Amino acid sequence: MIGVLLSIMVVLLLLGFPLMIPMIVAPIVALLIYFPNVSPFLLVQQLIAGVSPFVLLSVPMFILAADIMSAGQTSKRLLDFVQTFVGHIHGGMAITTAATCTLFGAISGSTQATVVAIGKPMRDRLSEIGYEDKDSLALIISSAIIALLIPPSISMIMYAVVTGASVGDMFIAGIVPGLLILLFFSVYNYLYSRKLNIPRSEKVTWKERGASFKKAIGPLGFPIIIFAGIYSGFFSPTEAAAVSVLYALILEVFVFKTLKIKDLPNIALSTAVVTAAVFILVAAGQVFSWTISYAKLPQIISTSLLGTNPSALKILSMVTIFFFIGCMFVDSLVVIIILTPIFYPLAVQAGIDPIHLGIIVTLQAAIGSVTPPFGCNIFTACAVFDKKYMEVVKGLAPYLIMLVIISILIIVFPQISLFLGGLVS
Repeated sequence: MIGVLLSIMVVLLLLGFPLMIPMIVAPIVALLIYFPNVSPFLLVQQLIAGVSPFVLLSVPMFILAADIMSAGQTSKRLLDFVQTFVGHIHGGMAITTAATCTLFGAISGSTQATVVAIGKPMRDRLSEIGYEDKDSLALIISSAIIALLIPPSISMIMYAVVTGASVGDMFIAGIVPGLLILLFFSVYNYLYSRKLNIPRSEKVTWKERGASFKKAIGPLGFPIIIFAGIYSGFFSPTEAAAVSVLYALILEVFVFKTLKIKDLPNIALSTAVVTAAVFILVAAGQVFSWTISYAKLPQIISTSLLGTNPSALKILSMVTIFFFIGCMFVDSLVVIIILTPIFYPLAVQAGIDPIHLGIIVTLQAAIGSVTPPFGCNIFTACAVFDKKYMEVVKGLAPYLIMLVIISILIIVFPQISLFLGGLVS
């Protein structure tokens, strides 16, 4: 049955069908061949069930908030604020890029929105001081993945939907790994810039820093509202998404006045297109996941790969490898829906904390977005900066090596992702 599923998917993809078609057609054909007595209506029910969880309501709202901020001044104010503090040190402009991607990720939860919002202004600034395009593009798309680790994260929400884990616990667990990526990238760019003697900005006064901070107070309020609201119990993660949309509208339309009411329909249309694509993939992924579960393929695959009593380290290693490879070729949300049910029961049985597992899964989804051949951030950069594929991926190697090292650290030292949750619980 595995051969049939994979063969149909590969053939349809090679014929140029969009991803959701192979994901729906393959399980239908496999069921007709191997389980002809299964009612087709069960598949329709699974399509609906895939997009039924209440927490999925937060996805379009976080996307809408990110679109509103990308069209406004939020990213520029964050960039200017960070640059006043680190622009004067070696690699300061590169560190500004990574740090601002982290802050914007704490607002948007989208890697692609971060590439657009932060990448456009920062690419020009990096080029002006002597960075080659391959280095600046690699830095931008790699730093943008921190958005998946720093909450709110759509990948974390999807993992919580599939496993029943707490969205709030996933959000808090992603903070330290996200900051660890920022630290690695900052140290690397400090050393790289110093080696090439790339020019630095002049050190600004505390008065100028204070003025920049005042302009950035509004955008910096996003993560505070989200975290304070969720962990005080004032509102749920889904309600936090709605609050973020309202807050974005107030800032960009009434405070910064960079957007007008007439601009909102086009922004909402863009959000609707992205949301529709995401939800179709989620529904199709649920059908595929239900089919392989019904055929008991997860048990067959896990037994053949891991044996009857695998260790926690072996399971986490296999999770890392499978999710890393899967996210190189397929959208990370689809990979989470399909692969998580295979490894989650084994991980829990082996004593692995579901939140720790979720962070490893999310990290691999993040790495997959910048890994050739089909990382979504790569194609976003190609479109946004009008660059050829090979120009975008040329400088990625150092960042991928650092991300692999961070993955190993999180596997070996679970407290990297768990200790902050222990402090707030």
